Amino acid sequence: MKGCAFGVDIGGTSVKFGLFDGQGRLLDKWEIPTDKTDGGAHVLPDVAKGIRGKMNDRGIAPENVAGVGVGVPGAVAEDGMMPGGAVNIGWGSFNLVEELRNCLKLPVKAANDANAAAYGEMWQGGGRGCSNLVAVTLGTGVGGGIIVNGRLLTGATGAGGEIGHIHVEDQETKPCNCGNRGCLEQYASATGIVRLAERRLTRDGKESLLRSRRVTAKAVFDALKEGDAVAGEIALEFGEYLGKGLAIVAGVVNPELFVIGGGVSKAGDILFRYIEPPFRKYAFAPCRGTGFALAKLGNDAGIYGAAGLILHMGS
Repeated sequence: MKGCAFGVDIGGTSVKFGLFDGQGRLLDKWEIPTDKTDGGAHVLPDVAKGIRGKMNDRGIAPENVAGVGVGVPGAVAEDGMMPGGAVNIGWGSFNLVEELRNCLKLPVKAANDANAAAYGEMWQGGGRGCSNLVAVTLGTGVGGGIIVNGRLLTGATGAGGEIGHIHVEDQETKPCNCGNRGCLEQYASATGIVRLAERRLTRDGKESLLRSRRVTAKAVFDALKEGDAVAGEIALEFGEYLGKGLAIVAGVVNPELFVIGGGVSKAGDILFRYIEPPFRKYAFAPCRGTGFALAKLGNDAGIYGAAGLILHMGS
C-alpha cells in the first residue's frame, strides 16, 4: 500500500501517535494527555487535531495518507462499533471508526489496544516471522491479542483475546475488576503477583528480602534473582497459574509462539523458567512445542500495531 500511515494508541492517561512510512518504518512519534472531561467527548477531536497538525508540519497531503489505525482500551467490532464503550475514557457505546473518519476524512481502522499491540509484535517485534501467535501483556491487568493466519481474532463483539479473564481458580473469594472471581488476571498481572506475595508473606515468618522492601512485582523478581527462597515460591505460584492459563489458550488456537510483554516482562527470560514447565505439563500434546519470546516494542507496540492495521493487514 502506498503512502504513509498514522498509528494511534489511546490510553486512559495519554494518547500516543506514530507516523510511519509505507514500509512500516517509524518516522516520528509524540503524545498528548487524554482529555477525559465531558465523558471523553474531546478525545477523538484531539486525535484528529494531532494528526492534521503533523500533516501540516510535514507537508503531507491527504491523498498521501494510506489511513489512520487506532488502538483503544475496549472491545471493537469489525465494523468499528464499540458495544461496551471504554470505561476508563468515559465512552459509552458508539462507532469509533465512523466518528473519527468523519473528523479526518481519511480511511480509519480500529482495534482493542491489546490486539493492536499483538499485531505490532507480530509485524515488527518479538513475533516477527510468525503468522500464528498470542501476545500476552502482563501489566496492571493481563491483556491478550490472538493472531491466526496473520489476522487478528476479534470475535463477534470485539472481545476476542481477553485471556486475563480465563477462570483458573475456583476457591477465590475476591472479585476481579470484571466482576467474576478466579480470573487469571488476579494472579498473573503485576497487581496479581503482589497479591500472591502478600498472601505468602502473611502465611508464616520465613525470612525473606521482601519483608524489608515495598512489595511490587519487580521487587519479587529482583529478590528471586538474589536467591530469595520465598520469592521463588511466589514465582512458582505465578508460573503455575499463567502456564495453566496459556495451556488452555494453546488448546484453542494452537499458536507458534507466545510473546510476553508488559511491565512484568522486564524481569526478562527468568520468567520462562516458571511459566514453561506448567505450560508443558498442562498443554494438549500437539501444542507443547509452542515457543516463548519476550516482546520487543515496549510502549510503542500499540502505535506499531495500529499502523499495521493500515499498512500490513490484508497485504
